[in-house]
Amino acid sequence: MADNKLTATIRTEFGKGAARRARRAGKIPAVLYGHGTDPVHLNLPDHETFLIVRGSANQVITLDIEGRNELALVKDVQIDPVLRVLEHLDLVIVRKGEKVTVNVALHTVGESYPGTLATLEHQNLTVLAPATSIPEVITVDVEGLREGAVVRVSDLTMPEGVTTEIDPETVLVVVSIPRAEASEEEGEETATGAATVEEPEEA
Repeated sequence: MADNKLTATIRTEFGKGAARRARRAGKIPAVLYGHGTDPVHLNLPDHETFLIVRGSANQVITLDIEGRNELALVKDVQIDPVLRVLEHLDLVIVRKGEKVTVNVALHTVGESYPGTLATLEHQNLTVLAPATSIPEVITVDVEGLREGAVVRVSDLTMPEGVTTEIDPETVLVVVSIPRAEASEEEGEETATGAATVEEPEEA
């Protein structure tokens, strides 16, 4: 987070035309809100902002707003579906020491038993985390798990200071045999069974 610093300017023009002009000038429109304050409309430097938000959710940014520093969590990012450029950011004010509710990606680590596949049933987990140390991912250990094994929320080792209110019995990972391999095994069993069938003798 230490490197996530942006100089922001107050935005006084609004509407699609103003947004287009801002983007042509290398600025990204944004709005900052939270902690009982009135929304503040900002312009952010597009390249520096892109480097911070690309490929990583829940970034916390230190904003320099005309000499006043404000800590903000990236809450929503709008991207042009065709040009793939930033169009708008929603930012929410956070304070050091407070916790925020965010969705964090789940990531499996380790290898399940040979011949099996560990499948994530959920891509993200909603957690309560310190605003200044939100984990990029939460790892799910599948090392050595055999067919039929599951990993539930209660099995997770959560990062320090991070908690979740999701039902602890919620299944996050299921370990199974891939369908193609299962079909091959069934085929082998059928072939083996057919070879042992004896034809009845003629009277």
